[in-house]
Amino acid sequence: MSHYLLKTEPSCYSISDLQKDKKTSWTGIRNYQARNFMRDMKVGDQVFIYHSNGTPKAPAGVYGLAKVVGKAHADETQFLKSDDHYNPKATREKPIWECVDIAFVKKFKHPVTLSEIKFEPKLSGIMLAQRGSRLSVQPVSEKHFGEILKLAAE
Repeated sequence: MSHYLLKTEPSCYSISDLQKDKKTSWTGIRNYQARNFMRDMKVGDQVFIYHSNGTPKAPAGVYGLAKVVGKAHADETQFLKSDDHYNPKATREKPIWECVDIAFVKKFKHPVTLSEIKFEPKLSGIMLAQRGSRLSVQPVSEKHFGEILKLAAE
């Protein structure tokens, strides 16, 4: 089993939205490296849901846990002219962008903030805390995954 982190703006789609919907396709990713990470995902992989662009009341951080329930497939938003993620170069025969299906697992009582992640020595080297790391889909090592779960449980 592998572990990942998916970034989202909570005003766009939050862990609470996933909790309500129970399952969703993680669409709209338009970065080749992030797309390739999704291609690597397998059913059963665990995924942190990270809220970016935090506020003082709700700082940026890991807010919950999901799991992959459907392997990578064509992201339908690339074909919809009315969608912000439309790509005129994509065709059904040759899609460019892919997404995975994820399902809600749990919402953390205490989110693990970016500040906590940056200052926790046991999370040294995590991609999220590296300068310039803006990828919306990131792998997380098993060790780092466990440490974030511990912090969320405190």
